[in-house]
Amino acid sequence: MRNTVRQKRVKKARVIPGFRCTFGIVVLMLSLIVLIPLASVLVYSLKISPGEFFSLLWKSNVRNAFLTSIGCSLVAAGINTVFGIIVAWTLVKYDFPGKRLMDGVIELPFALPTAVAGIALTSLTSDSGIVGSFFAGFGIKIAYTRIGITVAMIFVGIPFVVRSVQPVLEKMDNSYSEAAGVLGAKKTTIFWKVIFPELKPAIFAGTGLAFGRCLGEYGSVVFIAGNKPYYTEITPLVIMSELQEFDYSSATAIALVMLAVSFFILFLNSMIQQRNARILRGGNA
Repeated sequence: MRNTVRQKRVKKARVIPGFRCTFGIVVLMLSLIVLIPLASVLVYSLKISPGEFFSLLWKSNVRNAFLTSIGCSLVAAGINTVFGIIVAWTLVKYDFPGKRLMDGVIELPFALPTAVAGIALTSLTSDSGIVGSFFAGFGIKIAYTRIGITVAMIFVGIPFVVRSVQPVLEKMDNSYSEAAGVLGAKKTTIFWKVIFPELKPAIFAGTGLAFGRCLGEYGSVVFIAGNKPYYTEITPLVIMSELQEFDYSSATAIALVMLAVSFFILFLNSMIQQRNARILRGGNA
């Protein structure tokens, strides 16, 4: 009996042949592609004294770039969250002509080269463009402003929210919401008390990914931003400018702050998801 159990354990452990080899390849690839580049930024930044580090970050153009990038990313992530949920809900809950086409269009920001997206958005939102000329009649300028930067970030970030929420909606058990409706609960109550708690982990995951993508986006934003000093310069553009001037210290300091912000958002997102998972399992918050 014991031998049989041991044989089953051995067979179960060897479902994937060559585990050590494949695991080593995974660790090697992650180290070469992710860990070593990130570690190099940290190691190079240690060569800079704390006073020099903060003086580099306190430059007026760097401070304004941080405010522009982080501020526009937060606004874009919030808008993506709202409209991403609406789009995912529409694709899952309703049948209509062109549904498959709309579902495929969501993937367009992933497949489209960022430079092409930036040029297209700039053409649409400039004062002579279709969208820009309409808003220009109301005195609202989109291209070459922070509004344009936010529009470009919304374009590249919304698929993350849609694709995070959509699978959860597809697998969601409708019996609870139907039971709540039979008991007389309003539609808004059903959504906030029954549906939304199950969607929260996916929403936070999609929003965090969208914010991270918006924060580091360069290709689609740099065209529509106009790169006006102290106004529409984004952080990745400032890093590129510092590298072109061979100022590696400034570029590294800025990159380290961007890295820290991204890690903080991902860590916060992970903590929120773990807390929500404990609540859904019936544990303590």
